[in-house]
Amino acid sequence: MVTGNALARAKGILIDLDGSFLDGLALAPGARELFESNAGRIAFVSNNSSHTPEEMSAELAVAGIKVEPSRIFLAGAQAVTWLATHRGTTRIFALASRSIRHLARKQGLNLSLEEPETVLLCRDIELSYERLAIAISALQDGAELIVANPDLTHPGANGVPVPETGMLLASLRAAVPSAAPIIVGKPRVTMFAAALRSLGVRPEEAVMIGDNPATDGAGASALGIPFILVGRHRDALTRDIDGLLWNRAA
Repeated sequence: MVTGNALARAKGILIDLDGSFLDGLALAPGARELFESNAGRIAFVSNNSSHTPEEMSAELAVAGIKVEPSRIFLAGAQAVTWLATHRGTTRIFALASRSIRHLARKQGLNLSLEEPETVLLCRDIELSYERLAIAISALQDGAELIVANPDLTHPGANGVPVPETGMLLASLRAAVPSAAPIIVGKPRVTMFAAALRSLGVRPEEAVMIGDNPATDGAGASALGIPFILVGRHRDALTRDIDGLLWNRAA
């Protein structure tokens, strides 16, 4: 069991967004107090795959949470960075938001409808039947599948499930069962490690706050970061802390 004292001792605090720090578009109970008390040692680590860090920083600022984009690690943006590093010269078809597609172009990626060698899958709320068919055809022809995050849903306002990238992944694999995705976001440790570097702390000096043991918890545990479980049934992030925390560290 992680205690409130462990949270107080932590030099770095990694926090998930949807379902943890945010309840839909609003701050979760206790989120503002937690941030204001610990702003200098907080980084956000989220499987959000439709926004850029700059967009998320602006959205949080509207709620009075001022955090630099360099302290916000999002699965969609991380997938673009991964592609730029590892697949920079390939033709890529992106099932992704306009923001993520724009970010990909800014990073020099070749987005193309013509014989794509790679399919990038993020949360695409403007998804069309035509675009889905293009992705399926590319995968059938042997294109590689890079996926920002595996979540089927994320919690929206009042806990109502919001469709996520994992649902689109299930659709693609239903059509092309041989497609073997490479997952970039949580539970892969890449974003956790990047967030730790941004704070200048080691895994054992940090804690991870999140609502999903399968992504937040598993990824944190893989690096030895203690995990604090919260969720919509918890009254607040900071109330009765001993009763709300769960250590998933190995």
